[in-house]
Amino acid sequence: MIFARLAASIVLSAAVLAGCGAAVDRRAALSEARAEAEYPPIGRFVEVDGRRVHVVVEGTGPDLVLIHGASGNARDFTFSFVDKVKDRFRVLAFDRPGLGYTDRASDRYGGALNTAAESPAEQARMLQAAAAQLGATRPIVLGQSYGGAVALAWALERPENVAGLVIVSGASEPWPGQLAPHYPILATGFGGAALVPLVTAALPTNRAALSLAAIFAPQAPPEGYAEYVGIGLATRRETLRANFRQVTQLKDHLKEMSRRYGEIAVPVEIIHGTADSVVDFDIHSRVLAEQLPNARLTALPGIGHMPHHSAETAVIAVLDRLTRALRLHPARE
Repeated sequence: MIFARLAASIVLSAAVLAGCGAAVDRRAALSEARAEAEYPPIGRFVEVDGRRVHVVVEGTGPDLVLIHGASGNARDFTFSFVDKVKDRFRVLAFDRPGLGYTDRASDRYGGALNTAAESPAEQARMLQAAAAQLGATRPIVLGQSYGGAVALAWALERPENVAGLVIVSGASEPWPGQLAPHYPILATGFGGAALVPLVTAALPTNRAALSLAAIFAPQAPPEGYAEYVGIGLATRRETLRANFRQVTQLKDHLKEMSRRYGEIAVPVEIIHGTADSVVDFDIHSRVLAEQLPNARLTALPGIGHMPHHSAETAVIAVLDRLTRALRLHPARE
C-alpha cells in the first residue's frame, strides 16, 4: 500500500497549495499525462458490460490469474514473476478495477465527490468475466495483499470458475485498529475533490520511493522496480480516489466475507512473510488457514510484504505444489 506513510506530506501539500485549484488541476493533469506517456498499457483490453479491463496474457499451459494489491497494477507481476512462470502457465495478469488501465466497474463509482467503491466481490465478478472471455473458465487465481481479498471473493462468488487459490500476503480478516488517518480523509468527498489533486500535483518522487521501501521492508525493492512499476500511474487522481475508497471500505467487506470462508472448497495455498508490517501474518494468514477447509499455510521467516519478489522461489514452489495437487500438469520440482 504505497501511500501508508504519506499523511504528513499530504497535509503539508494541502497547506501550501490550498486555494490554487486551477493551478493544481493543471499540474495534476500534466503529471498524469507524463505518467501515461511513460507507462502505456502493456497488455490488451477486454470489454465487460461496456467497461475496459486491462490484462497481460503470456505463456502456455493451465490458466493462472494474477491479481495485484492496493495502489498497484499488473506491472508488479510483469516485472519478473510472469517471466518465471510463463513456461508452465498461461498467465493472465489483470489491472484491478479503477487501477492501472482498467475502468471502474460501474457508473456508480468515479468522480471527485463520490465516496462509493467496488467491493472485492464486485471486482472478482468483473475480472472473472474478463478471464472467461479469454477462455480461462477455471483458472488458478493468485492474489497478493488486497488482491488476496479479491481472490477469496472470486472463490465465494464464482466457485465453479476457480480451480484453486494462492493467497500471497493476503488481506483476509477484519483487523483491529484503524488505517492510517489519511485514508479515511482522502476517501471522503472533500478529500477526493480538494486533497487528491494536491497529491497528484505535488507528491515528490522521492517520497513515493520511500513508501516503496517501507512496503518491501525488511527487504529492499529489486533494482529497477521503482522505475518499471509506474508509480505515476498510481498517483493519478481517479486512481487515487479508487484506491483510497476501496482500501477504506475493505475492513467492512472482510467482516462479511470471513464468515463465509468455510464455503470455499477448492484447495488454497497461503504464503506470507512473518516480518510483514503492512498485512500482519498472525491477524490474517494464520487465522485464514484455520477458517478454510482445504488450506495449507507456508510461513516465510523474516520476509516482508512482497514475497513474490523477495522470496520468489518459495511462491513458485507453493504454486507448483498446488498444480500437482490439482493434477493440472507435472509441475517442475
